[in-house]
Amino acid sequence: MSFQAYLDTIETKTGLTPRQLVDQATERGFGPGTKAGPILEWLKNDYGLGRGHGMALVHVITKGPQISSKHVGSTGSHADAIDMLWLDGAATNPNR
Repeated sequence: MSFQAYLDTIETKTGLTPRQLVDQATERGFGPGTKAGPILEWLKNDYGLGRGHGMALVHVITKGPQISSKHVGSTGSHADAIDMLWLDGAATNPNR
């Protein structure tokens, strides 16, 4: 599953765009420097997200939407089309 696919699935499961979840995380005081544990606990308790999906959001919350380009254009299971994740909802993603 690509990084973007994880975020799109999170949106389907929670009804919130990744950006809305990042905004909620910021309101809770999560951001750069926050360890994964507290973020994962919040996502599990409030939204029922497991570790895999949670870690995708941990990355975005702590490091932003830029991802490593090592999987861009690859044929692996984690391949993404571009190295910038779309956070404003799957329906509005111009990269599809």
